Amino acid sequence: MKTLKTLFAFVAILTLTAFTPITDGPGYKVGDIATDFKLENIDGKMVSLSNYKDAKGFIVVFTCNTCPYSVAYEDRIEALNKKYSDKGYPVIAIMPNNTDVKPGDNMAAMKVRAKEKGFTFPYLMDKGQKIYPLYGATKTPHVYVLQKTKKGNEVKYIGAIDDNHRDASAVTTKYVEEAVDALMSGNEVKTSETRAIGCSIKV
Repeated sequence: MKTLKTLFAFVAILTLTAFTPITDGPGYKVGDIATDFKLENIDGKMVSLSNYKDAKGFIVVFTCNTCPYSVAYEDRIEALNKKYSDKGYPVIAIMPNNTDVKPGDNMAAMKVRAKEKGFTFPYLMDKGQKIYPLYGATKTPHVYVLQKTKKGNEVKYIGAIDDNHRDASAVTTKYVEEAVDALMSGNEVKTSETRAIGCSIKV
């Protein structure tokens, strides 16, 4: 009887494990070296960080079409790319959601949204949802500022774009801009981590 109960318990654990949604691992911390990736862009080309030979770093943004927070930040993400791309810190946007759960985030929808908004940055799909868990992203939007070093692309900032998702005109602290400005000046990032505000990534 005891053996039977143990067997049932084992089967129950296996069943629960099999149907447990994908969960984020600990992800990157400030100072970690971020792995490169190869993801499909809206133009059909595969994009990797290694493609950007002249970049000094990257503003990696996990974002999507369907989250109201992401939509509220679209113009600000575009502004970041226009401000910093030519200075060596381009925006690389990644859509991490499961498109079976959120069909409005599929590649066709991404192409339409990018055209409507005039995105000047790559908008990549995390097909198979393999990259966002490595980074530890949990929200859309969720930002990682990376700096190229001899060791690789070092994580220098993690979190929100700024301190007001509701109103761009009411922002008092631009976390990502402050981080990139510090790196370009050869200084340490004062605020290296903040809490990302947004929708949970759909798995």
